Amino acid sequence: MDGGILISYKVLCDGDFYSSITMEDLLKNENVLRLIKNEFAKGHRNIDINFDKSNTTIELVTKKDIQTFEVRKDDYADVLVLAEEDATAKKLFKKDCSMVELVDIETF
Repeated sequence: MDGGILISYKVLCDGDFYSSITMEDLLKNENVLRLIKNEFAKGHRNIDINFDKSNTTIELVTKKDIQTFEVRKDDYADVLVLAEEDATAKKLFKKDCSMVELVDIETF
């Protein structure tokens, strides 16, 4: 097969943070409600906040740099191993950072 694959990945560490909050949980917090009212309805009284209950979530995640490299299409089965080798070659693995997460795979 001709062509190649552009692999994007990020390095994961033990101390990485991931959490998600639903809009409903966020607006149950009195401090958040007070802050929204003070910022967007300053000087007004008896303000109620309504929202669509379609379960919108907000994610809090550790910001990571995305690394990329290219391989041949024939190497598709070994993409994860090749991503780990690329991270090792770029010296991205540190004391508590020893895993990769594939972010995107594009063919060209």
